Amino acid sequence: MNNKIAHLKAEVDEILKENILPYWMNNMLDKENGGFLGRITGDEVIKRDAPKGAVLNARILWTHAAAYQVYKDKTYLKVATRAKDYLLDYFYDEEHAGIYWLVDYKGDPIETKKQIYAQGFAIYGLSEYYRATQDEEALKYAIKLYKIIESHSFDRENNGYLEAFTQDWQVIEDMRLSEKDENVQKTMNTHLHILEPYTNLYRIWKDDSLKKQLTNLINLFLERFIDKESNHLNLFFDTNWNSKSEIISYGHDIEASWLIYEAALVLNEVEILEKVKKVVPFIVKAAEEGLQSDGSLIYEKSYQTGEIDMERHWWVQAEAVIGFINHYQYYNDEHSLNLALDCWEYIKGNLIDWQNGEWFWSVYADGSVNRKDDKAGIWKCPYHNGRMCLEIIERF
Repeated sequence: MNNKIAHLKAEVDEILKENILPYWMNNMLDKENGGFLGRITGDEVIKRDAPKGAVLNARILWTHAAAYQVYKDKTYLKVATRAKDYLLDYFYDEEHAGIYWLVDYKGDPIETKKQIYAQGFAIYGLSEYYRATQDEEALKYAIKLYKIIESHSFDRENNGYLEAFTQDWQVIEDMRLSEKDENVQKTMNTHLHILEPYTNLYRIWKDDSLKKQLTNLINLFLERFIDKESNHLNLFFDTNWNSKSEIISYGHDIEASWLIYEAALVLNEVEILEKVKKVVPFIVKAAEEGLQSDGSLIYEKSYQTGEIDMERHWWVQAEAVIGFINHYQYYNDEHSLNLALDCWEYIKGNLIDWQNGEWFWSVYADGSVNRKDDKAGIWKCPYHNGRMCLEIIERF
């Protein structure tokens, strides 16, 4: 093993076990109402009555199941099992099927819309739990959610997946995943986070229909999402695939570069893998446009105005490290390894909270730490940074 990689591996191993996982295990268990607390602010204030998000719960499930798989430490399994049980007991809609978006701190549904992104993360977490434990209930619900996505969200006429639905799977007016998103029928982000769980589910369930839909998703990325001129990913589309994108998202570019590659590897079809191999370096190169001299990757840029958001988000840096490592590993590209290492140095110097554990949400353009946004919450979860560590540990 390359000395640089050996050193990186030792460091991320320590960060995962000493900085990331303990934060969630020590601070986030809701001992009064079950499951996990909904929010801790950037100033470490615990909000006991905050709503609980499906995505946070599913990502806690994925991270701790994946950590148990690598380390075989029962304390990680305990947290993963707690997350699995809470997801199925409180977020799963027994009447209409699917996963609610939000429940209140006591576990009662408060936002019952069916966001496909959340269904995807539930599959991701449940399939990882099955990989780690061979728990049949987890596999059963992962398959059930896959079939729900296919029956309600898959667009048989125009291809792709529709964003969101009402509780009983009817058309919904506001499809947005968050306030910063466009209200459109199809988004790159949701497709990326269907690709990711379908890949994980295919590892454990070699179903023909799943294989067909995973193949289709990879092809959609190659044919629809990657901009033919810039090699950035277009983010927003109407039903007929007319692009509504005005933004370059550097984090999504680099994240997609390795998730598409991973999907092709797991699918294990020579022709598809060859197609993906040709395209990935172009996406990586496009993502590099957002790199700064300090090793960090900035957030986004507007195609229309040229305005640049210089904030350094925690998840963007984590995905940059894996994306560049992936490019080094499969293309023997030493330059990419150095980019990954530079970004890791930036993370260590700026984003890791060495005092309280976990990572800050972001660093502003002026170099100051963002304490306004959550330390833990609906979107701030252990999965991007936890997965970065686990990927490096497992790959090498």
